Amino acid sequence: MTEPLPPAGRQYRSARPRVDAGKLWSGGLATAVVAALIALVGVLVCRWLFKIPVLAPQRDGTYGDAHTTAVVLLAAAAALVATGVAHLLLLSVPRPMTFFSWIIGLATVLVVIFPFSTTAPLSAKAATAIVSLIVGIAIGSLLNGVAARAMRPPAAPAAGYRQDPRYDQPPVDPRYADPRYPAQDDPRYQAPGDPRY
Repeated sequence: MTEPLPPAGRQYRSARPRVDAGKLWSGGLATAVVAALIALVGVLVCRWLFKIPVLAPQRDGTYGDAHTTAVVLLAAAAALVATGVAHLLLLSVPRPMTFFSWIIGLATVLVVIFPFSTTAPLSAKAATAIVSLIVGIAIGSLLNGVAARAMRPPAAPAAGYRQDPRYDQPPVDPRYADPRYPAQDDPRYQAPGDPRY
């Protein structure tokens, strides 16, 4: 037995949760600040506490030179780019945070192994890799939590109305229903053995 087509003009409601963009991006900005501070503290601890010449020769002091500023800004920019990726995934793919975790994890691995391709001392390579790893973990974990809080369930149908789950469409007030389409409980339009009826 064939099922009736939904009446023309009805609006279909998506089952995908909605994204609170304001909450997502405010969390992304906070994550960028945290990532920048982790990069800054990591460089300062390596240079001052362990005397490792990260990003600049030891004679340039505790802060180093412009390379330190560049690393701090890159950490913040990476957090903002990751927020944009999370937003895009939340809007377009199933299980978005699984994909997001893989993307962040692989990007972190690339950033961690990159220092070992340079000619810096081994101690500086290892210190840079550790700082990069901590920044990547922080960005991934913080944005996973932010994205979970930014998700909103689909709008629920108004109280007192019935909704046809076969079409995932908004309810229609029976007083204004099209008489050409029988009610959902009409036995002529019930599929035999369908547990939904």
